[in-house]
This record gives sequence, structure tokens and C-alpha cells, in this order.
Amino acid sequence: MAITSANQLELLQTAEAVAREKMIDPGLVVEAMEESLARAAKSRYGSEMDIRVSIDRRTGRATFTRVRTVVEEEELENYQAEMTVEQAKQYMAEPKVGDQYVEEVPPVEMGRIAAQSAKQVILQKVREAERDRQYEEFKDRAGTIINGQVKREEYGNVIVDVGRGEAILRRNEKIGRESYRPNDRIRCYIKDVRREARGPQIFLSRTAPEFMAELFKMEVPEIYDGIIEIKAVARDPGSRAKIAVISYDGSIDPVGACVGMRGSRVQAVVNELQGEKIDIIPWNEDQPTFLVNALQPAEVTKVVLDEEAERIEVVVPEEQLSLAIGRRGQNVRLASQLTGLDIDIMTEAEESARRQKEFEERTQLFMDTLDLDEFFAQLLVSEGFTNLEEVAYVEQDELLVIDGVDEGTAEELQTRAREHLEEQAKKALANARELGAEDSLIDFDGLTPQMIEVLAKDGIKTLEDFATCADWELAGGWTTANGERVKDDGLLEPFEVSLEEAQGLVMTARVELGWVDPADLETAEDDSEDEDGDDLIAEEDAEAAEEARD
Repeated sequence: MAITSANQLELLQTAEAVAREKMIDPGLVVEAMEESLARAAKSRYGSEMDIRVSIDRRTGRATFTRVRTVVEEEELENYQAEMTVEQAKQYMAEPKVGDQYVEEVPPVEMGRIAAQSAKQVILQKVREAERDRQYEEFKDRAGTIINGQVKREEYGNVIVDVGRGEAILRRNEKIGRESYRPNDRIRCYIKDVRREARGPQIFLSRTAPEFMAELFKMEVPEIYDGIIEIKAVARDPGSRAKIAVISYDGSIDPVGACVGMRGSRVQAVVNELQGEKIDIIPWNEDQPTFLVNALQPAEVTKVVLDEEAERIEVVVPEEQLSLAIGRRGQNVRLASQLTGLDIDIMTEAEESARRQKEFEERTQLFMDTLDLDEFFAQLLVSEGFTNLEEVAYVEQDELLVIDGVDEGTAEELQTRAREHLEEQAKKALANARELGAEDSLIDFDGLTPQMIEVLAKDGIKTLEDFATCADWELAGGWTTANGERVKDDGLLEPFEVSLEEAQGLVMTARVELGWVDPADLETAEDDSEDEDGDDLIAEEDAEAAEEARD
């Protein structure tokens, strides 16, 4: 088949028809045709030739050209597509390396196989252009809600027609046991858009917490306008959810606005989520207060927060325990997700028993180590003393406030506590030396003999060993594995060494060993102080502006 003047315009008409059908640029279809014709010409003239085809965008005329590039003589490899400067002088006046000589060649007769090959090239290019167009259209829509129509269901996954493409709602992203039939209307959250070998993949979700947040944004104008902000969402899809909101306008109640007149707004969201019960909770910067709100409808008696471990202990009345935990732990689990804290719930009786046990253990400690009777040891514990260090090194005035303690008694108590601590330190140091601890570690400032003993037991026997430790190995910490927070025990955690203190000790060791230049540390500290200063200035400017407005 030769491209004659009779069918030249058909090329453009075909390109425009395909572009309209696939909603892509006609120029891309024409480029695909040019590539397919060039491939067919190479099969006729030789695959080593650099044959190019150009189709006139107005007339449809296809021009076939052969291109040869001028190269250095020693780089000449392809005699059909390259030539040396000497050879180029036959065709060009002053040839230079890199110049190209272009000559027109006769159009080729395309046989059935060549025509079929050209068709495949065009189809492939059109598919690629269609995929690019679809990816560009949807990549910026991730994180939004889209309405679609169910096309089919494959192995529990729902294929959804979203207009100019298809999306997939995976089995684990459906609420409960939702089932859909072809042509059903469906509303989903676009969770992710990825470019893959088989084309862009649009992943939908109906279980994502963001889906609920977007639904509320659609139903509550105050959220859309930014007057009310959704701070956190936790869901047990299809069953129950908690959503924390805050209002930036003192005259608007965030909970009431989200509920709506007679519950109309929240009910619209509930209906879309297959009857999922929703608790709307006021956000509070104070974490214990926020947690008390999050555990509604249960009543909380007491809250103890451990900020470093990101754990919180909640004490509830006996009759409120099952309500606070919820069916299968649902209520406390959602509250934990909402606050980002690990929650331990106990009854008042359990807390009382634990406190009694701690009281008895501390009492026994003072009886054994300070040679005190039970009554006197209980007095120390009642006054808030928890260990020997507090007794040994506290100001004497704090001991004198205890009934029956005079200066002589206070001095005797501190003497006994210090002697016991010194004896423990000597034993720990002797054990550390037996374990192989070297003087470089023993003489390092900041480590007690008991700490050195623990380090030596773990194989850390020199200052070099200590300097290679990570801060979390010493102070402990928390990591998240499979969605659950896991405790990492630190070697020096029993001595209440914080993460910042561990960082300081390790960095000091590295400086002493010459691994780190102290000047670098000072520069880093100065940068940190500058940032803090900028923050402080910004706060002061804000306060001044507020005062000016007042």
C-alpha cells in the first residue's frame, strides 16, 4: 500500500477521529503514524538506516527522508547512518562533526505485514498517550471524594468507572460486607494514584479515616470554610468512629455544627457509611482532657500521663470499666488511635492495690537499708521519698518537717543512706572491673558505677564501645511495628536516663575520642538557638500585634 495523494488527507482525518475518541492530542496520533511509517520504511530500506517520516499537518503529505550524521573517522560504526568528514564533502560544502545530511527517499509500498505492524505501533502510542492523559487528570485528585459507577466485581475487588478511566476498590477497602451490582452508583475516597506498567492505577477506599473527614467537609459548611477544623479521626469501619473537631470562632460550637439541626448533618454521613456510629468530640490541646473527652460516654476519675513513653493511665469507677473499654475493646482502641497514646485502663480498686504495693515496697526498702522500724519507714514514704538517693542528698530541712525528726536524726538518716550507696557503688565497680570494664569507661564523667556495671554486662567495656551506642539503646524508646507501639528497653533506663541525656553522654564520649570536632557542635547549637530566637521574636511580635488590636 503506497501513500498516494488520494489517501493523504485520510491520515489526518483518521488521526483526528482517534484523538476525539480517546480524548488525546491529535498531534500525538500523527507522531505515532510517523513512527509507524518510519519503521515500515526501515524494513524496506534496511534497519541500519536512519529513516524518518514527516507528515504535513495541513495537507497530510508524508515525506520520507534518510539522515546521515558526520562523525570522527575512528568513531564510524554504522556506514548506513554515519559518514566521515571526507565522505561528507561530496554532499556538503564545509562539513563538521555533528552535522547531518538529509536526503529525501521514495515512499515505500506497505505490504499486509508492514501495515499490520504500523497499526500496532499506532495503537501502542495511542494507549500510552491515553494512560498519560488519565494519570495527569487524576494525580492531583488524590485525597478527594469521587462519584463513580460500578462496572464489575473481580475476586471481591470492585472495578469502578470514574469517567475517563477505571479505578479499583479493593476488598479490604470496603465497609463491612458491602456488595455492589453493575451500574450501582458509588462514592469513594481516592487514596492513591500510581503510574504502573499497565497504566495508571487509581486506588479507592471507603474505610480510610480521610473519607469520613471529606464527607463532613461536604456536609458542614463551617469545615469547608475553615472555621471548624477536623483534628483527628479514628474509625472501626462500618461499626463506630470518633472524630475530634475544634472551632476557631468562639461563637460556634464545633460539635453542634457537625451534628446539625436534629442531627441532619451527621446523619447524612452515617447513611453514607452504612450506619456507622459516630462520636463527635471537642479537641483540646491538653492531652489528658482530650483523652477524657475521647473516652466518652465513660466517666473518668483520674488520668496519669507519661509524655516520654506516650502512654497514659486512666482510672475509672468499677461500674464504668466495661463502658470505657467497649465491646471487644473498641472504645479504648478508637480513643487510643484518636489521641496517639497507648492507654491503660484500670479500676479505682486496681489503682489502689497498685499504690499500696508500691508503698509497701518502698517501706521495706527503707527498713532493710536504713535499719528503720516499719512506722518510721512509712513516715518517709508518706512524705514522698521514693529511693535512697533522695534521702541521702536532699536538703536537711525537708527531713526536719517529718514528725519526730530532729537535726541529729536527719543527719543519722543521711549518713546511713550515703554509706549504703557508697558500699553499693564499690561493689558495682568491682564487678565491672571483673567483667573487663577499662579505665577509659570507668573514668568517664557522667556514668555511675552501677551504670558501668550494667554496660559491662552487655559487652560495653571501653569508651570506644560506649561512643558507638545509639541514644535509644541507652535510654530506651518506642517503635511502631505492624501498627502497634513496641517498647525498646534501654540499658540505662532503670537509672532514669532520658533520651536527651543519653545523646549528651554519647556525644561527649565522641568528642573526648576525637571523633567529633567540638566546633561543629557549637555551630549546631548556635543554629538551634537562632531558630529558637526567631520563634521567640515571632511570638513577641504576635503578642504586640494582639495588644495593639486590643
